[in-house]
Amino acid sequence: MNKIILTNELLNAALSIAKRAGELLLTFYYQDIDSELKQDNTPVTAADLAASRFLVDELQALTPGVPVLSEESQAIDLSERRHWTQYWLVDPLDGTQQFLQKTDQFSVLVALVQDHQPTLGIVYSPVPRLAFYAMDKFGAYKQQNGVISRLQTCTPSDEVIRIVVGQNVARTQVLACFRDQFEYQLLRYGSSGLKGALVAEGRSDCYIRLGKTGEWDTAAVECILRETGGKIVDLYGEPLTYNRRNTLINPDFIMLGNAAFPWQKVVRFQQHLKPNVEKTV
Repeated sequence: MNKIILTNELLNAALSIAKRAGELLLTFYYQDIDSELKQDNTPVTAADLAASRFLVDELQALTPGVPVLSEESQAIDLSERRHWTQYWLVDPLDGTQQFLQKTDQFSVLVALVQDHQPTLGIVYSPVPRLAFYAMDKFGAYKQQNGVISRLQTCTPSDEVIRIVVGQNVARTQVLACFRDQFEYQLLRYGSSGLKGALVAEGRSDCYIRLGKTGEWDTAAVECILRETGGKIVDLYGEPLTYNRRNTLINPDFIMLGNAAFPWQKVVRFQQHLKPNVEKTV
């Protein structure tokens, strides 16, 4: 299959699909709905499943023949996935727990991955109708209330490093990953996509995740960060991978708002030999 050409028309169409998926989520959000636990002990609701079906159908219609991998359809085996040179990677409801708790801090994540790298990324937060989006060599943008602004690289302060983390992560666990000579300010927030967006727009210097996430949690934000001069690395300082391993589960990682900043002076990147991780493609 020919490689999808990145155009404004493609980005606008994907953004419209993400927004409509968000509106679908809101029809569930203002109701009392039940959740079930998946095999990994994370919650899933009828909202997750409905948004997943919508995204799969709409993206397949937008780009016929291009696979769509959703968090809710992750059982696709690597024997099939390994032949994909491009595919859509989506999380229909990033922040299901926040959705259930009515915190407003949940989002729809849509990414196009080509040759194992995200080349288009969208984070859409339905309640404030707030979108972050980017495309390879196109730039990264924030859109709210009809106002579009370009996201720019932000340099951390020499005095206080701002770290966005999950709601329930212990402060001592987080600070153990950072060197002692800086002062740190922790900001607790909801979905992975929105925490990454806080870094991309300069409201936080970095986001560290210690715990389980999937490739669908990081792909869209990785594209946005790259277009603002940031990056995502694991705690060995190495890039994350997409569709190269049997597992779709990410290692612990840190999103950095300014890749040029000397983060090795701030982060205690692990120096011992990284365990072998099976890469099959």
